[in-house]
Amino acid sequence: MLKDFIAQYARLISSYPDDIRIEVNESDDLSEIILYANQADVGKLIGKEGKMIGAIKTVVSGCKAKDGKGYRINVEPA
Repeated sequence: MLKDFIAQYARLISSYPDDIRIEVNESDDLSEIILYANQADVGKLIGKEGKMIGAIKTVVSGCKAKDGKGYRINVEPA
């Protein structure tokens, strides 16, 4: 569910929505979400001073409060 939300959100703000891909690496207490995007969209997804990725992390922190599991989000070029 969280993976789908992040993918849809990223597709809305990217210029190349077909290049968006999400990978989730899970362990017992931490899930690492890697958001792959076109090189031209990496800056858009991070935003000025990290504000866009910060907004995504804020939404994800709500999920942490709900299930107690930690999340880490990274944006990388595809």
